[in-house]
Amino acid sequence: MAFIELENISAGYDKGKPILKNFNLSVEQGELVSLLGPSGCGKTTTLRTIAGFIIAEEGKVRVGGKDYSRLPPYKRNIGLVFQTYALFPHLSVFENIAYGLRRRKVTRNEIKRRVAEAVKMVSLSGFEDRFPANLSGGQRQRVALARSIVIEPELLLLDEPLSNLDAKLRDEMRAELSRLQHQLGITMIYVTHDQVEALSLSTRIVVMNNGLIEQSATPEEIYEKPATSFVANFVGFDNYLSGILVSLKSGEARVSVNGVELVSTRPNPSLGKDMIGKPVSLFFRPGDTCITSGPGRNTLEGEMDFSNYQGNTTQYAFHAQGFPLRAVASGKPISGEKGRAFFNIAPDKVIIDRKEK
Repeated sequence: MAFIELENISAGYDKGKPILKNFNLSVEQGELVSLLGPSGCGKTTTLRTIAGFIIAEEGKVRVGGKDYSRLPPYKRNIGLVFQTYALFPHLSVFENIAYGLRRRKVTRNEIKRRVAEAVKMVSLSGFEDRFPANLSGGQRQRVALARSIVIEPELLLLDEPLSNLDAKLRDEMRAELSRLQHQLGITMIYVTHDQVEALSLSTRIVVMNNGLIEQSATPEEIYEKPATSFVANFVGFDNYLSGILVSLKSGEARVSVNGVELVSTRPNPSLGKDMIGKPVSLFFRPGDTCITSGPGRNTLEGEMDFSNYQGNTTQYAFHAQGFPLRAVASGKPISGEKGRAFFNIAPDKVIIDRKEK
C-alpha cells in the first residue's frame, strides 16, 4: 500500500463542479513528487484536498493507511508551505516557528529544543529575534519551511513556494529543499508550473492537464520520453509540425511535412502501422537543431523572421513548411541569403505522436 492514496477523487471549489474527476494518485513514503502543469489544471486543488481544505465529494484520501477523507485540517499531521509564506508579522522568527508547537501544547523546553533544531536546519541561526519585515524573501521562505518541519509532519505540502523569489534565490532555495528532503526523508508533494523546479527537485513528476494526469514518471522520463503531445509541449518541445505518416518500421518513422520528408527514431510506441497515411504531430526542442550550409536529410529550409544574439548562443525565429519554428544555435547570428537558412534536426530528437483532434 502506498503512503498517500487518492482514490477516485471528485473535488472542486463549487459543489457539483469538480475540477478533479475520478482522480487517482499514489505517493510512496520518502518520495518528493511534483505536480506540474499550467494554471487551472488541478494542482492546487489536489494539494488542498490532501490537506483537508477541500473535502472531496467522492472518493477516498488515505495517508499512512489512515482515512483522511473527512478529517478536518487541524487533525491531519501535515506541514504546509505557501507561496505567500503566511508568516505572522507581529511574531518573531522564533515565535513564528513555535506557533504550531504551542497549538499542540508542547512543553516549553521541548519547544526550545525543536525550534533550535529547525532554525539550524534552515540556516537561520542568529535570526530568532527578528521579525518578518526585517528578513529577505529567501529568509522568510526559510522561516515558513522551519515552521512546517518543526511539527514533525508525516507529509509536507508545498504550493509554489519559490514563485515570489528572484532567480538567484530560487536556485538557492531549490538546493535547500533538496538537502532538507534528503536529510529528513520526509514525503513531499510540491506544486509548480516551472519545469526546471520539477526536474531538479523531484523523484517523480506528475504532469496534470484539465484535472487529469497526463504522465507520471521520473524527471528523466518526462524530459526525454514525454508520453503525450501535451507533456512534450509543456517540457520544452516547443516546435510543432503536422504531417502525414509515410512509413513505420524498426522504430523509425518517416513523415511528409508539406512535401518535405522528416525522419524520427522516436515515434510514440502507441503508433501502429494503421496510422500510415494519416495525420501525425511532430515535436522537437529549439536547441535540438543545427544550422547547415544547404539541403540534406532531416533539414528544413526556413525563412528567417529574426535572430536574438545571447552571447554563447543565438535564438532564431523562422518559418518552414508553413509553420512558425524556433531554433537555438551556438555562436553569432548567421546571415542567410535573402533571410533564408537551413536547419537540421537529429532524427533521435524528433517525437512523433498521433495528431490530437
